[in-house]
Amino acid sequence: MEVEITSKQMIKPSSSELHLFKPFKLSFLDQLGTSMYTPGILFYAKPSDCDSNIEGSQFLDRLKQSLSKALTQFYPAAGRLKNNLFVTDFNEGVPYAEARVTGRLSDLIQQTDNLEAMNLLLPCRPFRNIQDPTTPQLAVQVNIFDCGGIALALCCFHKIFDATTAYAFLNSWAAFSRGSNGEIPNPGLLGVSSRLFPPIELMPENAAMKRLFFNDVRRKMTRSFVFDANAITTLVLKAKSKSLEHPSRALALSAFLWKHAIQASRSVSGTLKPAFLCQPVNIRPRLKPQLPSYSIGNMFGLAISMYNPVGGDIELSELAYLLRETTESAPNDPQVVLQGFKAMIEQLSHVEEMVSKGDAECYLLSNWLNTLDGNEDFGWGKPCLKSIPGIDSQNREMRNLMYLKNAMQHKAIEAWVSLSEKEMGFLERDAHFLAFASPNSYSDQSKI
Repeated sequence: MEVEITSKQMIKPSSSELHLFKPFKLSFLDQLGTSMYTPGILFYAKPSDCDSNIEGSQFLDRLKQSLSKALTQFYPAAGRLKNNLFVTDFNEGVPYAEARVTGRLSDLIQQTDNLEAMNLLLPCRPFRNIQDPTTPQLAVQVNIFDCGGIALALCCFHKIFDATTAYAFLNSWAAFSRGSNGEIPNPGLLGVSSRLFPPIELMPENAAMKRLFFNDVRRKMTRSFVFDANAITTLVLKAKSKSLEHPSRALALSAFLWKHAIQASRSVSGTLKPAFLCQPVNIRPRLKPQLPSYSIGNMFGLAISMYNPVGGDIELSELAYLLRETTESAPNDPQVVLQGFKAMIEQLSHVEEMVSKGDAECYLLSNWLNTLDGNEDFGWGKPCLKSIPGIDSQNREMRNLMYLKNAMQHKAIEAWVSLSEKEMGFLERDAHFLAFASPNSYSDQSKI
């Protein structure tokens, strides 16, 4: 696959009055967040209707115009970060690139063992700690395949974009592109995060999550696995216990992935280590009153579960119970979060110290099952596939990382897993793991 950039430009908000807006304050949750780009790619097949009036340059022009409108709605996305305290300069805009791809969309999708190749479709390198203060909050690349298919790739800077914010932005952009109303019902709630969780002028140096998640020199390998409806039903039954009678599908699968990652680590290192699993928990729906999805920022609590193996088998039900207890106990009251700030920093520092010394393993798992719903229609139909590129082989920073998202098959879940090469090698040979997990493949080629 060859990707040739054909044009580059800055897309600025459609409104010329954004310079009058006050700086957009970060919350202290944003300040704690990692300074990295999180990528996502939406794949669209060429429509079968040859009379479609949104093909070619007209479609691309509409994408750019609607992006400009969406940036006016989500104006912090067009700005630049200052001193880890606020975002300003909203007229700077976002970098936008168009590219031609040699090959067919279906050929790329079939290469499920090479997720790293999808990095060629991105406008920037993801999953790296970035310290440049001029970094855009968002970057876009539109890739046109020989077959007429499109890969719409975004890189969202994690300082103001969590998964929920990215999804809300995509929905607004897509609505404008279709010619519908993409406006936000209550723009005053865009910046509610900093009102609930005010920024800290002098954030402690050891408070940032970067030392925990960006301190691993091992070469990574990323693979995608699909768990069909039957496999997930079986895992839910195995995750049940007297203490946990009704585990969710996501909870059971999270515990299963954590279990086999621990076993892979044990096989490679030859030692039993404590294992931490960090999960972002969206707090918007937990607050009273609830906050809308378009409230910008890292509106999540970081639930950190710890398992200390003492030998023998690792029980799936025990891990599932640990995860449920940790996620449900994550604070959702702003005052409780503020009062527990010191304890949270101490916990992060403790985990980071253990992991950096090699005394423990740490995994980050993000659940996107309720985020991207497959309805991101920009006027050319719904996406035929949503993907996250693999961590590239030159990235020696990012730790173990896992994502859950809806698969194309009915009631199936795709798990995107990134581990060290040796650990992934063990996982790919683990018969107990492969009894439930299948290498990802697109099941309906007729839609491509």
